[in-house]
Order: sequence, then structure tokens, then C-alpha cells
Amino acid sequence: ENIMKKKDIKKLSETEMDKNLENLKKDLFNLRFQKNNGQLKNPAKFSETRKNIARIKTLIRGKNA
Repeated sequence: ENIMKKKDIKKLSETEMDKNLENLKKDLFNLRFQKNNGQLKNPAKFSETRKNIARIKTLIRGKNA
């Protein structure tokens, strides 16, 4: 799904980054919901999603500087 490597993220255009950021935020919301309901099957996906959000935000900030 949204498992991305650093090198893949760096290749994205700014529009793609924005779109991916929105998708990751939605995923994170759903993961939190699942976690609170005890339905989270893969806890590692939670931290990986958060890291990907941070990576994209960092790259966007770097391009805008």
C-alpha cells in the first residue's frame, strides 16, 4: 500500500508529495482508529506511516526554503 522507501519519496514531484501526504494522513487516522478498537494487525505500519509523513514534510520544507 503506502510502504515507500526514502529514494522513492525523493523522486516524487511536489504535487505527488502533497497527494501522498494526504493519503498517509488518512491511513494514520485509520490506524489510530484500529489501534483504539484493538483491531490493529500490524503495529509496525503505524510507526512506518508516521516516519513517511515526516520524510515527505521534510522534503517539502527543503524545497520551499
